[in-house]
Amino acid sequence: MNADNQNSSSGGDDSRWIELVVEEVRSLSYGVVEIIVHDSRVIQIEKTERLRLEKKPNAKCPIKQT
Repeated sequence: MNADNQNSSSGGDDSRWIELVVEEVRSLSYGVVEIIVHDSRVIQIEKTERLRLEKKPNAKCPIKQT
């Protein structure tokens, strides 16, 4: 699930979207989980995952610079 995990939450079923948010947060090392709300209802959950590359002190960039 890269982004746009849609969830139409009915009024009394708050636990389902909460479970989905917790699941998405637990699956991330680095990133963002957004909850989209419309008319007081959660309508969409978006996850953006980031990949962190560790920089070594003397590492050279593999891309040729001109």
